[in-house]
Amino acid sequence: MSAMRDIIRKAWQAPDLTLFQCDWSSNFTKNGLDDLTWTMNFGTGANIDNEFKKLGQLRPNSPKMCSEFWSGWFDKWGGRHETRGAEAMVDGISQMLERGISFSLYMTHGGTSWGHWAGANSPGFAPDVTSYDYDAPINEAGQVTDKFWKLRETMQKYSGNWDPVAQKWVGSKKLPAVPKEYPTIAIPKFELKEFAPLSAGCDVVETTGGLKTFEEMDFGWGSMIYSTKLPEIPVQSVMKLEAHDYAQVFINDKFIGKLDRVKHETSLILPAVKKGDELIILVEGMGRINFGRAIKDFKGIVSDVVLTAEVEGVTTTWTPRQWTKARIKDDYEIAIRAFSAKVSTPLSTREGQGGESGYYRGYFNLKKVGDTFLNLENWGKGQVYVNGHAVGRHWYIGPQQTLYVPGCWLKKGQNEVIVLDVMGPRGERTIEGLQKPIIDKLNLDRPQTHRLEGQKIDLSGETPVLEGEFKPGNGWQEVKFPQPVSGRYVCIEALNSHMNREYCCIAEWYMLGADGTRLSREPWQVAYCDDEDIESGNKTADKIFDLQESTYWSTNRGVNYPHHLVIDLGQDQTFTGLQYLPRVEAGAPESIKQYRIYVKSSLFKGL
Repeated sequence: MSAMRDIIRKAWQAPDLTLFQCDWSSNFTKNGLDDLTWTMNFGTGANIDNEFKKLGQLRPNSPKMCSEFWSGWFDKWGGRHETRGAEAMVDGISQMLERGISFSLYMTHGGTSWGHWAGANSPGFAPDVTSYDYDAPINEAGQVTDKFWKLRETMQKYSGNWDPVAQKWVGSKKLPAVPKEYPTIAIPKFELKEFAPLSAGCDVVETTGGLKTFEEMDFGWGSMIYSTKLPEIPVQSVMKLEAHDYAQVFINDKFIGKLDRVKHETSLILPAVKKGDELIILVEGMGRINFGRAIKDFKGIVSDVVLTAEVEGVTTTWTPRQWTKARIKDDYEIAIRAFSAKVSTPLSTREGQGGESGYYRGYFNLKKVGDTFLNLENWGKGQVYVNGHAVGRHWYIGPQQTLYVPGCWLKKGQNEVIVLDVMGPRGERTIEGLQKPIIDKLNLDRPQTHRLEGQKIDLSGETPVLEGEFKPGNGWQEVKFPQPVSGRYVCIEALNSHMNREYCCIAEWYMLGADGTRLSREPWQVAYCDDEDIESGNKTADKIFDLQESTYWSTNRGVNYPHHLVIDLGQDQTFTGLQYLPRVEAGAPESIKQYRIYVKSSLFKGL
């Protein structure tokens, strides 16, 4: 923070330049610099007085501002479309304005992360979708929503001037008229008849040496094809590797399986192979982690590829060292060139899809232009270019199924669409343009929740390492263990809540290491959770370690206590305590009262 402050002031040649920094209200003192103005970040539903309580104690004369008041939230691939209630949003705004508190609405207008620019969240890896609709009052296409009209009605009440002496608003002003919306158009279904295999997009190929990341191959976004010759392995083998971010594996162009970083998949069973068979790994880079400790997010294969098999009673491993690396940049010019390249070796059809991975091109004609939403539901995973513009990523799992195309990128007459699909289409090679987006449709191969059918944790015979009561109310709470504890799996058992309701919530959770500081949550996974609310929002168990205090895990109404959540820390670790954050809304709704903590090096019975 101090380095950035000094760079800015030096660049402006203004040592007294007024600067501000924004942070969580629970965390700002850890990063706060004395010569900067401090502002708070929080979202819809937050306890306004509590968010500014500490600031008021430390700097009673400081101006108060919410630098990011979240009106919605961003979507991730494979998760439900995020929404936040309009009434709760305007209630928070009214509370701030009644107190003379300034705010910046994040977001007023949703947007689009064109091309490859959508990022990703951490801990773990949760890539964002292309649409940054954000459930904002003004949507991605610039259209006003019901939430906008409620916001406008609220802002009209506070359109006058703030009297700092009387501590109230004086007068009012008429708000300007709402601009006319840009027209939307429907485009009849059209076919993408032209095809070029994915390998036709390779612009740099290295045939010697070991594995390299995208960065080592001097490109940042796109895909890479890695290939190597295998020795004879007469039985099945287990292949292990770490791929960033989505890997598809082939033997002699036959699809074997995939490794999805989102799901922490790092191993795959390979069939028996003959000497000289070719192992091909196609890796697509997705959003880059854009904050936190994992921000150095290299793409491609970032570990050795190791094959292990038991041959005639002997366990043997192979680590190929000679690889061919072929890069495929996310680039329209590369896509155009692919259609004239003389390559005829496509990777195989897989998972019952209707075509090979590669480039598909088609055209449609318009008599008038307007905004539209291209429907990619027939397609697999990849990128789309319209008249040379990279409009973003698509992935059949959703929740986003359409890509927004602004009318200024379209033209009367013929328009070109190229789909770079690393999986291949799942049905007809067709697209149509809709007048309304589809950003809330999931196609998942397994539930979002973290409980398999028939699973039920059994804690009989287990002894908790800690039991007690959390305090009521907002804010972080820290609890120390009587003595250090070691293990890989931590079970949180919630016995009841302070509001005597049947469901409970956790916003954030940390384990404290042997030295009393927070353990890294990068390797954490949810091993089990007996109940998660995915109907009223994305309130899954992984929200307790997503670095976002405004999101939270919640169980469902009508499901009785106790509730259990098991965290897999990735490996055995020693810890001395925990930190727990209940929901940030006033009164910390559904905060846990009585609890027990269990720790084991192996999974609990029933899992």
